[in-house]
Amino acid sequence: MPFINVKIIEGVFSPEQKHEIIRTLTDTMVKIEGENMRSVTWCVVEEVSSGDWGIAGKPLSTEDVLTLARG
Repeated sequence: MPFINVKIIEGVFSPEQKHEIIRTLTDTMVKIEGENMRSVTWCVVEEVSSGDWGIAGKPLSTEDVLTLARG
């Protein structure tokens, strides 16, 4: 059974966006493995607290990600 685990920083994605992540990733796996696997494909979106995620040795905050997204 496929298990998709997505980790994101809290406060970046809306509930609707998280639902879209789940739908899209599930659809992508089903495209690869076949429709019969849809009912057993798990997708979990986990939010990591702002500042508890680090890149290149530096903590990343919700505001940092939102700034990146804005360009």
